[in-house]
Amino acid sequence: MNVLRVDVLFQIAGIGIFISVLNIVLKQAGKEEQAQMLTLVGVVIVLLLVLQLVGDLFESIRVIFNLF
Repeated sequence: MNVLRVDVLFQIAGIGIFISVLNIVLKQAGKEEQAQMLTLVGVVIVLLLVLQLVGDLFESIRVIFNLF
């Protein structure tokens, strides 16, 4: 259980920047559908990272309050 997870915030920011740049490149190339799919994949990846953090939060709460 790592209390301060700054590395995950940097990962999310890096994914956002990377997806944004690729999205701009694909739109300039006229591939709007691929750009939209890439954005959707980026959102799903970030959502999975956030869900993992929420799971860690609930695990920490369970341990702190000695539940189950």
